[in-house]
Amino acid sequence: MGKRTVGQVVSQCQELCEDVNFGSARAWKGGKEGLKAIGFLPVYAPREIIHAAGMLPVGISGGSAETEAERLANRVGPGCRLPDSSIERAMTGKIDFLDGMIFTAHCDALRGLSDSWQLLFANKYVCCLGVPQSCMHDDGGSIFSDGLQQLKAGLEELGGRKITDDDLNHSIAVYNENRRWVNKVYDYRAEKPWKAPTVEVYLLMRAGMVLQVEDHTLLIQEYLAAAEAEERPRRDHCRVALTGVFCEHPPLTLIRSLETAGAYIVDDDFMPVNRWVQEEIDPSGDPVDTLATAFLRQAARSEAGGDSHRKGDDFLELVAKRRADGVVFATPGCCEWARHDQPMLTSRLAACRIPYITMEYAGESGKAQPIRVRGNGPLKSIVRNLGRARSENREQALASAGIEPAASREETAGSKAEAVEASTESAATARPRAPFLAARTGGDSAAGGGPGSRFSRSA
Repeated sequence: MGKRTVGQVVSQCQELCEDVNFGSARAWKGGKEGLKAIGFLPVYAPREIIHAAGMLPVGISGGSAETEAERLANRVGPGCRLPDSSIERAMTGKIDFLDGMIFTAHCDALRGLSDSWQLLFANKYVCCLGVPQSCMHDDGGSIFSDGLQQLKAGLEELGGRKITDDDLNHSIAVYNENRRWVNKVYDYRAEKPWKAPTVEVYLLMRAGMVLQVEDHTLLIQEYLAAAEAEERPRRDHCRVALTGVFCEHPPLTLIRSLETAGAYIVDDDFMPVNRWVQEEIDPSGDPVDTLATAFLRQAARSEAGGDSHRKGDDFLELVAKRRADGVVFATPGCCEWARHDQPMLTSRLAACRIPYITMEYAGESGKAQPIRVRGNGPLKSIVRNLGRARSENREQALASAGIEPAASREETAGSKAEAVEASTESAATARPRAPFLAARTGGDSAAGGGPGSRFSRSA
C-alpha cells in the first residue's frame, strides 16, 4: 500500500469525527472479548489511567447538527450543548457501548451532567473527578491525587485486574510520545500555516478522541509527512491566535470562515485534552502523584490555577512565540466559563497594542453563517493594519511587560507576498467587505467574569 495523500488522511479523520455511532470504537471493543471503553469529555481526562487499565478512552464531544432537534427533549444544562447532546446520545443508544464515563467538574453544567448520568444509567461506571482550585501541591494537589487514586481503584474493579505502577508508567510514556507529535503538529502549523490548515489540524486532533493513542500517533506522523509533500499556495494572510473555545467545539463552518476571511490560525484551544499538559511527564516514581503534579504545574497557561497575572504573561508569551499579528476570542454563546478570563486577557493585549476581536458562536452549524459575514471585516482590518500591529511601539510594550517579542517578518518577503496576492486576486474571488460588527478594541465589559481561574467556583 502506497503513501496516502493529505486529502486521504484528512478524509479518514473527518469520517471518524462525523461518525455519531462511534464505529471505530465499537470495532475495537468487539475485536476481543472483555475489552472495555470509557467515555470522557474533551476538556481533560487522565487518559493514562484508562489506557493502563487496558481500556479505550473515548472522547464525547458535542452532537452534530442532526442531533440538535433530539437533544432539546433531554435538556440538562442552561443552554449548554455538551451536556444536552451527551444525554441525547446516551438515550438514543449512540454510545451504549461505553462501560463508563469520567466527568471533570469544571463547571456546574458538567457537574449536573454527572449527577444525571448516574440517575439515568445506574448500571454504568461513573466517576466525577473534582478539579482543584489551588495550584499548591500540598493542598489542591493532594486532593486531586486522592481523586485519581479513586478513579484507578474504580477502573481496577471494573476491569477485574490491578493497575500496577509499571502499567501506568508505560502508559505515561506512550502518551508522552503522542504529546510530542501533537506539539509537532502545532509547531509545524505555526511555521507553515498554509500547509496545515486549521480545519485539517482540528479534524486530526479530534480523530484521536476515538482511536487508540498508538494509532493516533501514527496518524499524526502520516499527516505531517503528507502535508509537507503537498504543494499548496502561500497567502499573505494575517496570523492569529484563537482562544476561548473551552469545551464546546465550534462548527467546522466557523473555522473555514475564519480562514476564508484571511486568517492563518497559528494557535488554538480547540482540543484542550490533547494539550493540557505541555511537557513530558516523568514516567518513573509514583505515577499517580506524577499525573497530579503535571495537571497542576505543567498545564497550558496555568488553567488549573488562580494566578491571573501568570496566565496573562503565559498568553502573551504564546502570542509572541507563534508570531501572531492578532488574537481572536471565539466563545460559545451560552458558556460564561469560556469568557471568564477574557476581560483580563484583553486588557493585557490592549496594553501591548496587540489587536484582537471577539465573537460568539452557537453549536448549531446553521448559525455560523452570520459569523462568516461579520468575521470578514475585523480580520481584514487586522491584515491591513499588520504593519502597524508590529510597530516599534508594540515591541517596546511587549518588552516592558517582560515578554520577549517574536522576530518581525522580513519586509521584502512581506511586500513580495502582498504583490503576489494582489496580482492573483480577481473580481470573481473577491470577498464582500462587511462592517466591523464583531470587533472589540478594548476591554470587553459585556463578557462577564474576571481574573482568576476559569475553573474556580465559589462554595
